Amino acid sequence: MSTERAIKQAQEAFDQRKNVLINQLANPDFLANKGLGNEVGVYILCYDPALELDLRAFVNQLEHKSQTGELPCNIIQCNLYDHILSICEKRRVLSALDRMEQKRGTRSLIDQLRKTVSPAVIAESLTYEPHNPGDVLLITGVGEAYPLVRVHALLDNIQHLFEDVPVIVAYPGHYDGQSLRLFAGANQKGLEDGNYYRAFNLV
Repeated sequence: MSTERAIKQAQEAFDQRKNVLINQLANPDFLANKGLGNEVGVYILCYDPALELDLRAFVNQLEHKSQTGELPCNIIQCNLYDHILSICEKRRVLSALDRMEQKRGTRSLIDQLRKTVSPAVIAESLTYEPHNPGDVLLITGVGEAYPLVRVHALLDNIQHLFEDVPVIVAYPGHYDGQSLRLFAGANQKGLEDGNYYRAFNLV
């Protein structure tokens, strides 16, 4: 299949997922995490990595619809990359990162940062009270935060903190209900990104 045709199909698939999500965000049962049995409301919004700018524009659209009341929900966006930088700044290590990388190398810096911004630390920093009806946590920046943060590890730490709030992960890759493949897209196999069994695929 040509790259042009593959991108066109990826765009069509993403448009379908966007429509499904918009409909869900107007659904009171979805917003209240009803009808899931004993499962937590974690949803994966897959998109081709080549459509990153489309994803960002869509997120801006959702936030606007949320703020103007066109959607009966409150979108709380967390860009993982920006969030990591914020945590580093609060812990007063952000200004030292360049120096650390030059002195010890990229691998050593990543290993050190994983202790500072572990999935548990990130999850805890996302918590807030009270959770209000209609709140939706939207996680973006997954590709930007790789390999520092892996989605499956983050969700393992988040799920018990947001049992009453839908969590949506904008994922630049593929999720088959069991395994995640980051950066999988048009003519790209992507990278194995771990297993996660407790999320629902949007389409």
